[in-house]
Amino acid sequence: MSERKVLSKYYPPDFDPSKLTRARKPKTDTPPGPKVQTVRLMAPFSMKCTSCGEYIYKGRKFNARKETTDEKYYSISIFRFYIRCTRCSGEITFKTDPRGMDYVCERGAKRNFEVWRQGVGGGGGGEGGKNETDEERLDRLEREMEERSAMEELEAKVVDAKQEMAIADALDEIRTRNARNERAAAAGAGTAGEEKEIDPVDEERRRVEMEDEERAKRAFQTESGERVRRIGEEGDGVEEEEESGLPEGVGMSDKAMMPPPQTVPEFRRVVKKKKDLGKALGIKRKPTLV
Repeated sequence: MSERKVLSKYYPPDFDPSKLTRARKPKTDTPPGPKVQTVRLMAPFSMKCTSCGEYIYKGRKFNARKETTDEKYYSISIFRFYIRCTRCSGEITFKTDPRGMDYVCERGAKRNFEVWRQGVGGGGGGEGGKNETDEERLDRLEREMEERSAMEELEAKVVDAKQEMAIADALDEIRTRNARNERAAAAGAGTAGEEKEIDPVDEERRRVEMEDEERAKRAFQTESGERVRRIGEEGDGVEEEEESGLPEGVGMSDKAMMPPPQTVPEFRRVVKKKKDLGKALGIKRKPTLV
């Protein structure tokens, strides 16, 4: 069996490459008429076949022939499409309608009635649509402008109402804050007045307490100004001073105020004793002979 992919091919001895010519047809040989090409499309509207009565729904896919016609709407080309009925294979044709932004069914099928297209657009699909005159179009545009202006006025009113509500809410918040501040200021003034009334009583009480302290000090002092002590206070004080190790002239009250003595840190390594886990696990070691 010979190989498919070969680098060299067999040429017979009588091979003449000059006799090989590429068949090229001139452009003048192309048939005149509109350009036709095969495309894949979906049905742009629901229709009913006039031959067999088959209903074709919108969006059904077909292999159609697309034809560029000589008709134009301003500078927009109009295309014609040819499809076949799915039941009787009857030919159905429809073309584009740039004026009405829709399609027009020409022959082979009848477009189903659509309420929302009644009386709107030019040529809008067979029996359902009608051509608008200039006066009708002007009237329709005027009505649309009036409706649009009415909607704009309504939207402006809604925006104004929202702004007014926001301003009213802000004013209510400011009034509430001012009222709260006024109540706080009045309460502060009332407490200040009460403190002024209570101040003389507190001062009198403080003065009486100070006089009592002075009288107690004078009662327990001698004429020279020394404090009178009970018997045994001096000895106890000396013993406490000796036991505490404080210098002379430093009392116990001063000892409480003094900072604690500083301890010198030690940097000696401490060896921790290892735990014998054998006893916990129930392992018995044999005694050594040595």
